[in-house]
Amino acid sequence: MVKSMTGYGKSSLSINSREYQVEIKTVNHKYIDINIRMPRVISYLEEDIRKEIASKIKRGKVDISINFENYSKEGNNVRINTELAKMYIENLRKLAEEENLSSNIEVTDISRLPDVLTIKNDFDENKIKEELLVAVRDSINQLLIMRENEGKKISEDIKAKISQIEGKIQEIFTLSTGLIEEYVVKLEARIKELLKTEELDKSRLMQEVVIYADKCSVEEEITRMKSHILQLRNLIETNEPTGKKMDFLIQEMNRETNTIGSKANNLEITNRVVDIKTILEDIREQIQNIE
Repeated sequence: MVKSMTGYGKSSLSINSREYQVEIKTVNHKYIDINIRMPRVISYLEEDIRKEIASKIKRGKVDISINFENYSKEGNNVRINTELAKMYIENLRKLAEEENLSSNIEVTDISRLPDVLTIKNDFDENKIKEELLVAVRDSINQLLIMRENEGKKISEDIKAKISQIEGKIQEIFTLSTGLIEEYVVKLEARIKELLKTEELDKSRLMQEVVIYADKCSVEEEITRMKSHILQLRNLIETNEPTGKKMDFLIQEMNRETNTIGSKANNLEITNRVVDIKTILEDIREQIQNIE
């Protein structure tokens, strides 16, 4: 079953006082384009996340946003820059003496000064990777479900339109079979009118009919159209990404339809050709959203 390139997924994971939030969305794109936004502290996992996405999604513009909070003692180490704190104290006391100010300095005051306290993240990278990928996979699965559901709707619409095209093709075939007989009648009447005689050169007449039949025959184009329709139906049922192949088939069907229109010198056939081209354009627009 075909998949849409449009989808959304969101997941949260809270484990060992660590929290992960993952949000992923996809839209149409000619190729796979992955954009990741995540905290710098876990940016070393970007390539792993990219590979996980690429293993499940083959086409589309992918935007994934990741938030991470570590509330556990594990991996959070508070460090005091003692030398910098002493420099602050020394300079503050000196300023107090020079300006005749109180030099009652509290340790909490010093801790608020820039770069005195720093939190060093020193956690188990493999453990963080395992936990984050759980959340990433969950959000991707939600996304895929949405893409599959949307793909089913697109498939049903395309199938209905393919049936419409088949009907038009059959009508063209029926109309085209009568073109030769119609041409013979008109040609005979025209020759008799011009030559003012009832005597006709039958061999010459048949020669003209054969030339006309060769020019206006659309049998090959109809055969190829039926083959393309069969391939299109098969692609709809496959589980592989088929958007590009389907787009190519629609181009080929448009080409055959144009040829039919140029060959068939008949208003009824021309009307069917216009109908087919309109339906093909509708299908082409739908295919742009297929992976």
